This record gives sequence, C-alpha cells and structure tokens, in this order.
Amino acid sequence: MASFAAAQHLLPASTFRSSPLLPNRPSISSLSYKPLSFSSSTAGFGQAGVAIEFKDRGLFVQIAAVQHLMGSLTRAEGLRFAVVVARFNEVVTRLLLEGTLETFKRYSVKEEDIDVVWVPGSFEIRGDTSHYDAVANSAASGVLSASLNSGVPCIFCVLTCEDMDQALNRAGGKSGNKGAEAALTAIEMASLFKHHLIQ
Repeated sequence: MASFAAAQHLLPASTFRSSPLLPNRPSISSLSYKPLSFSSSTAGFGQAGVAIEFKDRGLFVQIAAVQHLMGSLTRAEGLRFAVVVARFNEVVTRLLLEGTLETFKRYSVKEEDIDVVWVPGSFEIRGDTSHYDAVANSAASGVLSASLNSGVPCIFCVLTCEDMDQALNRAGGKSGNKGAEAALTAIEMASLFKHHLIQ
C-alpha cells in the first residue's frame, strides 16, 4: 500500500499543474491516493500503479503504471551458460560445480548449452592478513565489471568463509549448495534478458 507521503513523493505537485486532465489544478491536500491492483501472469510480468481520486468530484485518473518484469525458471530453452570454476580449493569448487550442473539439468538446460571453464583461480580462506579482504573485494568487482562490460548477466558465486568447514557447508553441506543457488539465479537472469530486455 502506498502511503500519502510515498505517493506525494512519486508524483510531485508540478505533475498536477501541467496535466490537461486536471484544469483546475487541485492542491495535493485535496487528493487521495489509492493503489491500483497488481497482477501477474505466467509470462512473468504484471503492472501496478498509482491512482488519484478527487474527493469533491469523484474523478478517477490513473497517473502512472509500473511494469514488473521477471525471469522464468521454466523458460530455459535456447539459453546458454558458462561456468567458470577455480582449480584452487577444488575439493570445494567441484562440489559447487556439481550443484550447478545438477540444477541446470533439473531445470531442463541442455548439456550442449553449458560450457565449463576451469581456471587456476585463488580465492583463499581467511588467514591472518588483510590480503583476504583485498582478494574478496577484487573478485566481486571483477564479476560486476564483466557483467557491465559484456551486457551479459554474470552471477557471483564466490564463497567467503573463515574456514574449510564453512566452505564445505556451503558447497552441499548443511547450508545448501551455493552453486545450485547461483544456477537458479543464472537461469532467471538469462530468461529475463532474453524474453524481456534484449530486443
């Protein structure tokens, strides 16, 4: 629900003064705001908006609508994926890869649409120096940069753990498999780009 303050922030007074539908230029205080209904569909999008009703005239005007776009986990056909896996700490990274590949298979991504690239990689478990923080920040920055520069969604699945037990717990142990979670995010983002953002 949009509060009066939120709606006033989204729709400044100048919006009302310049509208040909509102010739008498009502003041903000004479307006009441009502949210429009939200709908969604299997195509993965819906609309919501803000409506204005004049208390004294019963006039109802839709001012703005927001389109909600979402990727789909069920529309993976024609999507291609690359998974970059570090050989460093392979006992952990191989488990993450297995979780990723199992999830792709479960969501009907064909094997021929997946490339696995092994790199030397080094994202170490925290030690006694601040080197770990520099490496973690650089890895996050590098993934963001690759995504922005390529226009292709790049999903960040790098474990930042204090010790090997934490790493193993996040690679299929009691904390789940972060590789599987990254695969779900990748499918949804690729679907969003293909079906809604790339024309």
